[in-house]
Order: sequence, then C-alpha cells, then structure tokens
Amino acid sequence: MELRRSGISDQAVLNAIEATPRESFVPESFRAKAYDNVALPIIRGQSISQPYIVAFMTQELQLSNRMKVLEIGTGSGYQAAVLAHIAKRVFTVERYRSLLKTARERFETLRIHNITTLLGDGQKGWPEQAPFE
Repeated sequence: MELRRSGISDQAVLNAIEATPRESFVPESFRAKAYDNVALPIIRGQSISQPYIVAFMTQELQLSNRMKVLEIGTGSGYQAAVLAHIAKRVFTVERYRSLLKTARERFETLRIHNITTLLGDGQKGWPEQAPFE
C-alpha cells in the first residue's frame, strides 16, 4: 500500500514486488528492516535499493511478458528477481564473483528460472544475447 501511495500504479509491478521476498536478498543482520523503504548494505560495499526505487525503475520500463531485459549490476539479485516476474527473460551482468554466486543461489532457491547471469564488465553489455528491449 505504501508503494501505491507513492505513485506506483502498475499492477504487474506491484504483483512482482509482492511476489519477491526482499528478506531473501538482504544479510541476516538486516532482515528485520527488509520491508522498510530504505536501501540496505550488502557485501562488497554495495547496497540493495529501497523498494520504492526498485518499483519505480521497473514501472518506468513499461515491461511486458514478451520482453528480454538486460540488467547491469546484479548486486543482491533483488531487481533481477522483480524483473523476472514480469519479463520473459532477464540477463544480468555482475563484476563481483561473490555477489553473482550469492544471487545465483537465491534465484535457484526461489525457483526463478528465467534469469541468466554473466560474470563480467557490464559496460560491455552482452552482445551475444542482444538485442534487448
């Protein structure tokens, strides 16, 4: 309801946020804050964006279930998981092996099978999988 009050109106985005357990993407020490509308630290000096920002960015993409999406910077995997609830395929590139390994494990645990990951430099994109919407 907080996201609705903040201007998120796309029902597919709201459903995707609701279906993605944010507590699975944050360190154990921050699980009590998983649903607070704040960014939280993860490993490698990175952070998981606040739910509003994830919802806003996803809504702005105007996704459909036939789209193929490229995400640069997998991080915790939360944004990719949200995108995967809407898009047909999500391709995500991460430069830190430790972040990518953990994100892959989360996708497997949550049985999200339409995400493909790559360890690499996101500035190079993913030409082998292009084009993306």
